[in-house]
Amino acid sequence: MAHDRKPPAGVAGSQTLMRGLDVIDAVARGETTLPQLAVALELTRSTAHRIAASLVERGYLAFTPRAGYRLGSKLLELGHLAQSQSDLVQIARPHLEALAETTEDTVHLGILDADQALYLDKVPGRRRINISSRVGDRQPLSSTGLGKALMLDHAAEYWHQRFFADQASGAPAADPAVWNERMRSYAELGRAYDLEENEDQIRCVAAPVRNAAGEIVGAISVSSAAQYMSDARMEDLSGEVIAAAQVISRELGWNPQAKER
Repeated sequence: MAHDRKPPAGVAGSQTLMRGLDVIDAVARGETTLPQLAVALELTRSTAHRIAASLVERGYLAFTPRAGYRLGSKLLELGHLAQSQSDLVQIARPHLEALAETTEDTVHLGILDADQALYLDKVPGRRRINISSRVGDRQPLSSTGLGKALMLDHAAEYWHQRFFADQASGAPAADPAVWNERMRSYAELGRAYDLEENEDQIRCVAAPVRNAAGEIVGAISVSSAAQYMSDARMEDLSGEVIAAAQVISRELGWNPQAKER
């Protein structure tokens, strides 16, 4: 018999989420009409309709009269994004390992996600240095080398917005004039630095990774303690990091001879 279970107040939101996922799974199995969904999930028709309608509104499902529900465009978008992220990690991994081996420092891979730098991979170096980053971490764009590299192609207006938004969210204090001047230099040189701006005594060199269209789809960075990252060494590392990022980019279809967007 179809019924609506009454969850404790503390788990109501979680149960609603799970029901929504159950509806998506049911539609994927071919249960496309409201009566089928209600029976399969042991819900009243009104509850099944409410959940399905919310999913249609967000693009996770689509609805056609007389045909019923089907998977929506949002799932195609997410599936493509998940595939591209998986491909990026797999393609980049051996190059990250090689860079960590030659530099002896920690190497990261990240992407731009919801106006933050999302860390997808990390290869520790051989130096006994504790770098607090973890796979799955989200860090401010404006205070990390990885984040700056990810937004090198963005307009200066976006840089301005991210800097002040990050400052308001608790990023380490920085001088906006100095920061903007550095960003202009980074964009010209095709790489970015973190000069102990995100983590005390940690510096890094970062460079963007591009896809076949020439768009920045990720970035890599080499991070180490400031004692191993003099200005001269960071300058020397820049070429090595850019070269590694370009190798990854080529494997993603980037053509350095083509005009970048």
